[in-house]
Amino acid sequence: MAEYKVKFDVFEGPLDLLLYLIKKEEVDIYEVNLTRIATQFIEYVELLRQLDLDFAGEFLVMASTLMYIKSRELLPVDQQAQVEVEDDGDDPRWELIRQLVEYKKFKDAAADLQTLEARQENVFVRLPAKVEFDVEPRAVKPEVGLFDLINAVNAILKRVSQREDLRDIFADKWTVSEKIEMVVQLLAAKASVKFSELFSAATNRMEVVVTFLAMLELIRLRQIIAVQPEAFSEIELRRAPMVTQRALESSAGATEADAVHSS
Repeated sequence: MAEYKVKFDVFEGPLDLLLYLIKKEEVDIYEVNLTRIATQFIEYVELLRQLDLDFAGEFLVMASTLMYIKSRELLPVDQQAQVEVEDDGDDPRWELIRQLVEYKKFKDAAADLQTLEARQENVFVRLPAKVEFDVEPRAVKPEVGLFDLINAVNAILKRVSQREDLRDIFADKWTVSEKIEMVVQLLAAKASVKFSELFSAATNRMEVVVTFLAMLELIRLRQIIAVQPEAFSEIELRRAPMVTQRALESSAGATEADAVHSS
């Protein structure tokens, strides 16, 4: 498949994934159905494994915790009480919810600080002389996190699986380097590319995975960005601000050279 794994300097953790799933459910943290969330969490962990992403073991620990909570809730009421006694009255569900609430407080505080920082960047000290200069309005960048991208590619994978012939046993015909070049060429012809457009010609799951890894590598290198222009709209890929087409092509060439050197 790919010549190397995509590794992120800062990888969103299991609590981030839980908050993401709760947000999708549109429920309060205290009212979340952890049994249903556990099933979704396991699906995401399996998808991370299929995508060959380098993710921490904390995801597996969290998956085990969720499965234990789910198994407790499926027990008859009298057996639940017995298990609670054996666990010295500790309820892992409420302990996990407590962690989520505390973690969300810090995340919200960090987001508020980023908003203040962006606002402060648009404040200029009055100078003695009148200086005229053009200031481009700062666009508010919609948040598109790693789990948003994984959720989007999961939908692509499900559609491809419905139409691909599972009996095909042909060797893999794609590399991450080749798909990086494809993304670069697409962004050379257009200012932005819709997420689904990247996979419009994909014939099977493996090609989707390799294309997705190529996109993640370019995002990691800060050569492209993933944005969502409007709420609930499709994710778009754009060249990162201040990155020229020549720089993007040069980055793609460097990535290919690293891949050849490591193979």
